[in-house]
Amino acid sequence: MISRKDINAQLARMARPAGEFDAQRYFRGDHKLRFYNTGTDRMRAFACSVYDSKRDEWSIDDAMRFADDLIVDRYLETKNVGIEVVARFKRFFTPSLLPRWKKWLAANHSANWATTDTICGLLIGPLLVQHPALVKRMNAWAKDRNTWVRRASIVGLISPVRKGLALDTAYDIARVLHPDSEDLIQKAVGWTLREAGKIDSKRLEQYLRDNGVSIPRTTLRYAIERFPEAKRKELLRVTRQP
Repeated sequence: MISRKDINAQLARMARPAGEFDAQRYFRGDHKLRFYNTGTDRMRAFACSVYDSKRDEWSIDDAMRFADDLIVDRYLETKNVGIEVVARFKRFFTPSLLPRWKKWLAANHSANWATTDTICGLLIGPLLVQHPALVKRMNAWAKDRNTWVRRASIVGLISPVRKGLALDTAYDIARVLHPDSEDLIQKAVGWTLREAGKIDSKRLEQYLRDNGVSIPRTTLRYAIERFPEAKRKELLRVTRQP
C-alpha cells in the first residue's frame, strides 16, 4: 500500500508558488484546509499515475483503504487523490460503499465544498446511476445535522438527474432543504434544480411558481439560470415574498 507520507511528498514536489495559483482564495471561513497549490490538472494526473501503477493488483477494497487514509489529511489535494483513485474503480462500485462515503462527510473529512462535491461527482453520483434503488436513501441525508451530508443529499443527485433517474427525489429533497439557512446548501439546491430543468423545463417552472415564496432567492437565481431573460425576470417577480 502506498503511504500517505509518500503521497504528500510527491504533491509537495509538484507545489507551485501561491502567487502563481492560490487555492486559498476559493475558500471562506475557518476551514482548516491546507494546500499544495498543485492545480487540478497536476493533481488528477498524479492520481491517474497512482491508479495505473496499482490497477492490476488493487481491488476496490484496496482503493478504499488507500482513500480512507488520505481523506483525513488536512491537505485538499491529498484528499482528492484518494477520491480520484477510488473513482477509477467505479465499475466495481457496490451499494455498501454509500454508507462509507457518508461517514467521510459526517466526520467532516470533507468539510469544504470542493471535497464534498468531488465525492458527489466522482463517487456518489456514479453509484446512484449504477444502482438507482439507492436514490431514495438520499432523503434521509437531507435531514442530517451535518452540513456536508445535507449538501451531498442534493449534489449527489446531479448525475442521476442528468439521466432522468432521480427527478422526483430531487424535488422532494429540494423542498426539505429550502428552509436551510446555509448558503452552500441554498446554492447546491439551485444548482440541482437547474440541472432538473434541463431535463424538463416546464416541470421546473411549475415547481418554482408553486413553491417560489418559500425558496431562498439564492436558490432561485441558480435554478432559473437556463431560462430566457424575460422568463427569469418574470419568475423572480412572481415568486417574490409579499
